[in-house]
Amino acid sequence: MVDRRGFERGQRKWAGLPGEPGFRGQGGGWSRGRPGVAHIFSFWENRTFYDSFMARNHDRLAASQSGTFKDRQTKLFDHRFDVKTGFEPRFTDTDLVRVAHCRVREERAEHFALMQEKVWNPAMAGSPGMIRGLFGEAPGYEFLILSMWQSAAEHGKYRAERVERLALRAQIEADVAALAGDIVELEPGWTV
Repeated sequence: MVDRRGFERGQRKWAGLPGEPGFRGQGGGWSRGRPGVAHIFSFWENRTFYDSFMARNHDRLAASQSGTFKDRQTKLFDHRFDVKTGFEPRFTDTDLVRVAHCRVREERAEHFALMQEKVWNPAMAGSPGMIRGLFGEAPGYEFLILSMWQSAAEHGKYRAERVERLALRAQIEADVAALAGDIVELEPGWTV
């Protein structure tokens, strides 16, 4: 990040998104573990609406953040299934997002998705502080698991009690070629 305050000011300019056809919601915040790293999660009804927005109005909204950051990375994922039930791109009832970006070995991709559905989802859904989440997929055997939590304390209880045991049960080391994860403290002013 180059200019945190400028970036935050610019992020508030995205408040115009609700008028865009197909826009469903956006939120984001700062990484808890990597100072100066911001995460933005944007949800669209489908790729056609997203592409239309990118071609028409994206650059106008993004101009207010020009020069405030470096090393931007954008990844698109298609919703494959909910973590818990009834995912909605709403950020007003959550303080923390846990995001895991996994590159999975080709021959293990279906096993990975099955383990997410049969092992990880029930464990997260059974955690009192977990609100909702989603499992997304991108070409090239890439997956995104996004979970929304009431608080860092609630997420911490889940991690301490279950993650190591679940990882062994799901055979995660056999499935995953690369894993990048982060915990994001949401900024209410960035919610659209």
